[in-house]
Amino acid sequence: MTERIAIGFCILCILLASAFLLAPLAVIVATSFSPTPVFDLPPLFDPGSALSLRWYGRIGNLDGFWPALLLTLQVAALSTAISLVLGTMAAIGIIRGKLPGGEIFGALLVSPLMLPGLVIGIALLQFFRMAGLTAAYPALLLAHLIITLPYVARTMLAGLTRFDFTLIEAARMLGCSFPAAIMKVMVPALAPSFFTASFFAFLASFDNYPISIFLTDARTKTLPIKMLQYIEEAPDPTLAALSSLILAATLALLLIGDRLVGLNRMAGTGD
Repeated sequence: MTERIAIGFCILCILLASAFLLAPLAVIVATSFSPTPVFDLPPLFDPGSALSLRWYGRIGNLDGFWPALLLTLQVAALSTAISLVLGTMAAIGIIRGKLPGGEIFGALLVSPLMLPGLVIGIALLQFFRMAGLTAAYPALLLAHLIITLPYVARTMLAGLTRFDFTLIEAARMLGCSFPAAIMKVMVPALAPSFFTASFFAFLASFDNYPISIFLTDARTKTLPIKMLQYIEEAPDPTLAALSSLILAATLALLLIGDRLVGLNRMAGTGD
């Protein structure tokens, strides 16, 4: 009886914690249907009220929205792709190279996750100024590499520890060249790890604000920075609609990942 009460209490705590975490998102989605031009919850239980979709139609008309969106997607895609190459090579070097202090090097790869984003942003701003790098785009790309590389390196380290490298040697004995063996054996076997690393790295780059704010200029602004500007200049439910679309896109990616890989494997709890 006591065990059942404890399990029930744990389930209740999980439900309350989930509700606490999801409540702000539900408020944002509800606000995006507001019939008034203010951040106001629509009267859902009023029969005479009508939900409005006009804020979704205004997203494309926001000043500088499309350039900011394209810049954000481009930087996120490039940083994720480069991080996949560098992170995978670093993980292979740690797993197979038997480097002295390999565990320390692996910890250094994920160290940016342990620091506040504002601290990293200020440090990168000072470093780039000392190095003479004043262009916003390359500075953003390098900074986002620092953001995305830890996710890729950590995920690939976990995936490579379960990979049997003798399969590559067997493929070479059967006539495959080394690059062909990598493409035909390692890449398919590590496809779930590649997808998981890409997923988290892309989202980390796309949603980054505390580092990007120090490295943008008047003509080069990512979408999170533009959204902050919209809040300061003309706040209305259009921002809630844009946030709802970003949330919907994230959920869609999660569903795709669940179908292709499985949430358990993406979370690192599956085989």
